[in-house]
Amino acid sequence: MVLWTDCSTATPTSHSRRADPPVVTFADRHIGLTDAAHHTMLEALGFDTTQPAEALTAIETLMRQAVPASIFTGPSAKSEAQQASADALSHIPAAASETEALAELRALAARNIVNRPMIGLGYYGTITPQVIQRNVLENPSWYTAYTPYQPEISQGRLEALINFQTMVAELTGLTTANASMLDESTAVVEGMLLARRASKSGSNVFAIDADALPQTIAMLATRAEALGIALVSVDFAAGEELPAELFGAFVQYPGASGRIWDPSAVFDAVHTAGGLAVAAADLLALTMIASPGSLGADVAVGTTQRFGVPMGFGGPHAGYMAVRAGLERQLPGRLVGVSVDAEGKPAYRLSLQTREQHIRREKATSNICTAQVLLAVMASMYAVYHGPDGLRAIASEAASKATLLRNWLTEAGAEVVHDSFFDTLTVRVPGRAAECAATARETHGLLLRVVDGDTIGVSVDETTTVTELHQVAMVFGGAEERVFGFTDGFNALPHELLRQDDYLTHPVFHSHRSETAMMRYLKSLADRDYALDRGMIPLGSCTMKLNAATEMAAITWPEFAGIHPFAPASDVQGYLALIEQLEGWLAEVTGYDAVSLQPNAGSQGELAGLLAIRGYHHANGDAHRTVCLIPSSAHGTNAASAVLAGMKVVVVATDELGNVDLGDLRAKIAQHADDLAALMITYPSTHGVYEEQVVEITGAVHDAGGQVYVDGANLNALLGYARFGDLGGDVSHLNLHKTFAIPHGGGGPGVGPVAAKAHLAEFLPSHPMAQSAEHFGGYTFKGGVISAAPYGSAGILPISWAYVRMMGADGLRRATAAAVLSANYIAERLRPHFPVLYTGENGRVAHECIVDLRPLKEATGITVDDVAKRLIDYGFHAPTMSFPVAGTLMVEPTESEDLGEIDRFVEAMVMIKAEADAVAAGRWPAEDNPLVRAPHTAAALIAGEWDHAYSREEAAYPVPALITGKYWPPVRRIDQAYGDRNLVCACPPIEAFA
Repeated sequence: MVLWTDCSTATPTSHSRRADPPVVTFADRHIGLTDAAHHTMLEALGFDTTQPAEALTAIETLMRQAVPASIFTGPSAKSEAQQASADALSHIPAAASETEALAELRALAARNIVNRPMIGLGYYGTITPQVIQRNVLENPSWYTAYTPYQPEISQGRLEALINFQTMVAELTGLTTANASMLDESTAVVEGMLLARRASKSGSNVFAIDADALPQTIAMLATRAEALGIALVSVDFAAGEELPAELFGAFVQYPGASGRIWDPSAVFDAVHTAGGLAVAAADLLALTMIASPGSLGADVAVGTTQRFGVPMGFGGPHAGYMAVRAGLERQLPGRLVGVSVDAEGKPAYRLSLQTREQHIRREKATSNICTAQVLLAVMASMYAVYHGPDGLRAIASEAASKATLLRNWLTEAGAEVVHDSFFDTLTVRVPGRAAECAATARETHGLLLRVVDGDTIGVSVDETTTVTELHQVAMVFGGAEERVFGFTDGFNALPHELLRQDDYLTHPVFHSHRSETAMMRYLKSLADRDYALDRGMIPLGSCTMKLNAATEMAAITWPEFAGIHPFAPASDVQGYLALIEQLEGWLAEVTGYDAVSLQPNAGSQGELAGLLAIRGYHHANGDAHRTVCLIPSSAHGTNAASAVLAGMKVVVVATDELGNVDLGDLRAKIAQHADDLAALMITYPSTHGVYEEQVVEITGAVHDAGGQVYVDGANLNALLGYARFGDLGGDVSHLNLHKTFAIPHGGGGPGVGPVAAKAHLAEFLPSHPMAQSAEHFGGYTFKGGVISAAPYGSAGILPISWAYVRMMGADGLRRATAAAVLSANYIAERLRPHFPVLYTGENGRVAHECIVDLRPLKEATGITVDDVAKRLIDYGFHAPTMSFPVAGTLMVEPTESEDLGEIDRFVEAMVMIKAEADAVAAGRWPAEDNPLVRAPHTAAALIAGEWDHAYSREEAAYPVPALITGKYWPPVRRIDQAYGDRNLVCACPPIEAFA
């Protein structure tokens, strides 16, 4: 009981007693629907909610109508097994308040020890400028944005990405860079695959540098084995010869040992053999040494982590890839290009193969459909803020400190192995490596790398102090007392490899030196974009839910952000505890036994799951099982992932309701029974419905000896009401950036954990440098490497941990019901105006609905593109266009939106339908109406005479609510074809915008 006080006396009085106020939980804040909204929406769906208790009953009834009885869990479930499945949620702790969750995270963080990492291997201490941390990483205008598939309302993040591409291309000396990769090791794999498809050689041999990063070597081995690629290790720097035949070779530049040497002769030899040369290069070093492009490399890959992005125990960080001229159309992932809008003005948009997985499916050249946009933005802004001179100064200081350390070590009698280096030294101390590393850590808090029993690696970075260099020297026997200053400018770089050409010459890298200018630049870019902080982003299949501030709070704490991914286990006990707890919670809610958090994107989780199935079949002597059945409606990455796992894709038809065609499935199973490896199925289906016969489907696959992969992309419609493991799934990936609240960040980061039943657990991803071999449930994983770091993008796992911890089992279940209620409400409200495709047997959809615009086009000529662009004028991001059915919009409101925002969207769609009807009725010409000319910029409305058939008011303010708070797109509709025909993927000159 709360005891209220009289303000005048501050003494409790009898008359001040009142009823306890209701406790507002985190779930109440996260879920947008109020009790009153529940009543309104349920009544629209035909339920009687005249009594308060009736609303709760009606929601459960709605869920029973939507979710098939055969898989429904809960007190009213069909079987004791399903009820027991629901009881598993009781293992999720009761919901914590935001204050309590932060306190628990503080306790976990306190178990991590933030020693100074000098381990290197692609991960370095870096200083994140506070203007970037506050205005990008911690700014919802940036982290709640979605992939820029609607470019007219994504111009800010697209400009940031084209800055990134320009930065990478110029530093690597190559023509074109993409908009980022998942991490360095994944980028090297993609470089290998690019070389394989672009080379004219028929060989299956790929030569790899013996001095490559160990995590990269391990990942190459995993990925090459599934594809039949033969890897040959070559000590290039020592002069070892290439294999007689090969399709490509990969060089680490500088090497993992720190060694710098001239690889141009190796690149020439690769070309002579008909192969392509791939170089993994340190971008900071490239400010001082010759670029890979100038030395003859065809492809450059690497990471931008040290450009202001915290280590975060391994991620997320933006990898990169750049290619020479002629290979642009081979680039995987996303590529930002320059096109023109309807008025001929420059505008940015995604180019070429952005979603090739959905177009080419099993013929796709990569399964990567995402990027690391938020981190790429940070890295690009680091370059914008420092400029070329600032970057070179940072690099020069690091190189000088490394040389100073070399001098002190040599003075102490230690052997420094290589004469030429940038920031990393390899030091020989016969028989004393472990002893030296232990002394450095225990005495000085410095983490050195033990290469072997006789060898130590030491890396310096922009955060390394001269005092720390002195401490390292003392570990190796150097003087304990020394009078020293520090003179920048001397280094051990080979003179013949010093960089001669300019880089970052565009004005954007010279115009924002002061914090005021930088802050305003970031604000100007954010203002051009539409993100979740402006309004609903109702993208079907993408689950753009709230990313709560409390969930985000911990990721910048030094105890999480400042940890090297290869730090010793004793330094990361808090991380390991958090990871094990999150693994356990995810296992409980999905009905699986084991979970790996290593995959750092959904596509990588898919691949990891399929590789686990492959490993299982091989272990059982069934290597011939290679056929993967995939419904025609599946996510495009499914087919691409299957091919990269060494499987053959066989497509299964879907029926007129959007379900798997059982007849065709049984026929395909019978046809491929002896070779059947797996079925990949999305549940609820890609069409947004719960397939009634899912248990029958999975049973048929198991009877034929296959395994069932359930794509977890749509878990937001299932959590708390059914579990993948209970409906017959053997393995699934989950999208933490969808169901579990990690923000999309403009198209990344993502996390795609893979969860599996016990019989597949041992085949889940492992890592040679993992701090612990054991995972939740006591399982030890023995599968291959999927991400560069042992636990993937561990730096953002506190977000999902906080989400589950604060929601609790009841909150997770409430969120699912709210998402399904909102989707069904939208479907019901729009059904009088547009056909709604695909519903379950009871006429209900899942968490999303597909609105069919094909009849609208037939009747009025207005296309799905016209509707999407006109929604911008109404203040909305369009739903998912033409997926999984061409000419449709797939709408997903999520549980976070309130009824007012949902009704605003419904009103906009109804108004757009009326506008289209007006075109059909002849009120406006087909070529001059507010739909075909959408979106409308402020400049277009005020410039010159208005000579259109519709008024300025009809263009800009179709509903009165827009008069206040109007979002103005910065460009008109963009010409997509022009951008593909005229491929420009670097910063255009300033005069282009005049």
